[in-house]
Amino acid sequence: MKLGLAAALKQFPWLDGEDACALGGSYGGFMINWIAGEWPTGFKCLVSHDGIFDQRSMYYSTEELWFPEWENGGPEYLNPAGYAKFNPVDHVAQWKTPMLVIHGELDYRVPYAQGLALFTALQRRGVPSEFLYFPDENHWCSNRRTASSGTTPRSPG
Repeated sequence: MKLGLAAALKQFPWLDGEDACALGGSYGGFMINWIAGEWPTGFKCLVSHDGIFDQRSMYYSTEELWFPEWENGGPEYLNPAGYAKFNPVDHVAQWKTPMLVIHGELDYRVPYAQGLALFTALQRRGVPSEFLYFPDENHWCSNRRTASSGTTPRSPG
């Protein structure tokens, strides 16, 4: 990520590296959660949309097992080290960068509990954060009329 940002700043000198924000959805959201712990001072802000926060709990709550088993070398119970190797939850102590968390209640690929846990971790660490919750949306949150936001999530229902 550091090399990517450095290359973009070099190629586009009009970019302001001091005010750069990184954002990603789905796998990109997972990467944002990883960046939060691995490069906590690299960006001014982060946006995680439907990203995995804890690979272990995610494995047991998703409707899509092919991807985690492929990427982590099998089921979690047979290869827990694969799920721990790049697990954002294990790096929460380093988090500092303000983050916007976006998640849909009807996301069964990356269940809502992942977004709520991410937001809870940010709040407990005292990291400036907001939670944008879509009660009637799935993994892609495409209907902007259904959103609610705030520093605390609305309860589902």
